[in-house]
Amino acid sequence: MVTLRDVARAAGVSPATASRALGNPDVVAAGTRERVLRTARELGYRANQAARALATGDSGMIGLVVPDIESPFFASIAKGVDARARELGSSVLIADTQEDAELEAEVAGRVQERVEGVILCSPRMGTADLGGLADLGPTVLINRESSDLPSVSFETPTGVRAALAHLRSLGHRVIAYVGGPHSAWADAERRSALHAVPGLRIVDLGHHRPVHDSGAAAVDTVMACGASAVLCYNDLVAVGLVRSLQSRGIRVPEDISVVGFDDIALATLTAPALTTVRLPWAAAGRVAVDLLLGAGEDAGEDAGEPAAGRAPRRVRLGVELVVRESTGVGPERAVPPLPEA
Repeated sequence: MVTLRDVARAAGVSPATASRALGNPDVVAAGTRERVLRTARELGYRANQAARALATGDSGMIGLVVPDIESPFFASIAKGVDARARELGSSVLIADTQEDAELEAEVAGRVQERVEGVILCSPRMGTADLGGLADLGPTVLINRESSDLPSVSFETPTGVRAALAHLRSLGHRVIAYVGGPHSAWADAERRSALHAVPGLRIVDLGHHRPVHDSGAAAVDTVMACGASAVLCYNDLVAVGLVRSLQSRGIRVPEDISVVGFDDIALATLTAPALTTVRLPWAAAGRVAVDLLLGAGEDAGEDAGEPAAGRAPRRVRLGVELVVRESTGVGPERAVPPLPEA
């Protein structure tokens, strides 16, 4: 029996693109669509959704693998992925890997066997394991970059520089950084810009899990390090820190300023409302689906499976500093903002 993978191979496209051409042709470039349809006719392919799903795994589904489904930023990605997938005629299978790199690699491989392609959010696995996924089927990364796979990430260093420049303009000179997981590519991205703003001393308080409790756990080191402001890996850590500081009678921002990262809904619900760097998580999910399924791509090119000899496509989305109530004037006299580069 001729399968969808046979058609895709003969037409020179991925199974994901072949499936789109046959089942939702409006989202595939005209040249690619005609080539797939012609190949299907020549091979005598007959689409049967149930049989195809059982025999080949081409189920009209895409996989979404996240480190922690309870985290609000991954929930935002999931909403973006699901909305765009439905627009393109696909559904989404979600897997949670509990911040475990080994489990993540295992789950990603299993999910890939059942879907047309996989989107990995902030993967914790090593570079070698990521490279191996490229051989299993179409894969796109969110909040991680790889030489082997297409990706959607953020201009994170720009956000760090904006946050530090904001704190400097308020008169802060010693700033603590409460970092993220050691295995997180996004933490390395943040750290790459920690010393980009002159006139500051950065106190690195190490690596932490990206959860509320980590902010509470860091409060003693924050109080002891001499910093007048703190940049946190994400908003959950920042909110945990703010609440723990307040429980000890330390005022935010009068005594110490706190900046988060992500701009989750909780950032506006805290007292004080959190100054943070906004990342477009839902938009990243939508872009990742387009990369995975090749929506809008030129004929003969499928972004989820880069052509031989071509570098995987990388998309970087802009970020924005959102100034709210958790940052205030520091112990030094406030100074004018740094001039634009």
